[in-house]
Amino acid sequence: MINQQKHNQRTIIILALMTAIPFSIAWYLTKNPDFQPMATNKGELIVPVITTERSDLLGVDDFSVKNIKELEGHWVILNIIPNKDCHQLCIDTIHATKQLRLMLNKDLPRVRRAVILVQGSQEESFQPWWDADDRLLKVKPSPALLEKIKQKMTIELTDGMIILMDPLGNLMMQYKSGFDPYAIKSDLTKLLRISQIG
Repeated sequence: MINQQKHNQRTIIILALMTAIPFSIAWYLTKNPDFQPMATNKGELIVPVITTERSDLLGVDDFSVKNIKELEGHWVILNIIPNKDCHQLCIDTIHATKQLRLMLNKDLPRVRRAVILVQGSQEESFQPWWDADDRLLKVKPSPALLEKIKQKMTIELTDGMIILMDPLGNLMMQYKSGFDPYAIKSDLTKLLRISQIG
């Protein structure tokens, strides 16, 4: 009889915990929406994502205008050029993304590269690497997209920073200047593995 009572008490306690624990976790998550348990990504998530329209990115040279549709339905590595000039850090970053894309091997066709000229124009100083990287898309943001980026980005737009855009056109992850290319490769590889699109 005593054993049966202890067994019943244990059952009641277990049932109470099974109800209380999920409720406690849910309550904690509502109070701490930025909590990321055991995050494995190396970049910083943009929360909420910055949505783009097809018309938000416009080609700035003939090649980019003709091939702008390449951005649709692909993962895109976006280099940011916030100023009128592309200094050595900027050039090195663009070269690093070229090498990064090549490291993706069989997933290479699923990824594109582009630079966003925040100022919206191509400078003469860009010409040497512009010509050398003939598959790179060069785009400028619409005023509406630029405003969204400035409002929602948690880090300042600087030379050498990277943004990842998903196949639906959402800007969803950012990397500060001086990023590790292998960190981006790690994140991209995971995203490509689990992605059903792009």
